[in-house]
Amino acid sequence: MKARLLLYFFVLTLPALLFVTARQAIRYNNLKTEVVRLEAEQETWLEGNKRLIAGIAVLSSSARIERIAQNDLRLSKKMPEEILQIRVGKGRRNDG
Repeated sequence: MKARLLLYFFVLTLPALLFVTARQAIRYNNLKTEVVRLEAEQETWLEGNKRLIAGIAVLSSSARIERIAQNDLRLSKKMPEEILQIRVGKGRRNDG
């Protein structure tokens, strides 16, 4: 009787275990595909960030800014002796 019960248990349990194994394999493949997609998207973002950083470096170069100031804005560099600095310190308040 115990042997027959054990046989029934085994016959009923084996398909359930195979189903669980197949389900896990499908889930693993789906997650693996998602990881590959996310890694490709991350690489795209990283390359875009590198291009933006390079663009910032080009646009903020002092030579470019100086050229725009001179040619487009008609600004010129002042000599140190042409610069007047005024410093205002804390003054006393005289109320009366």
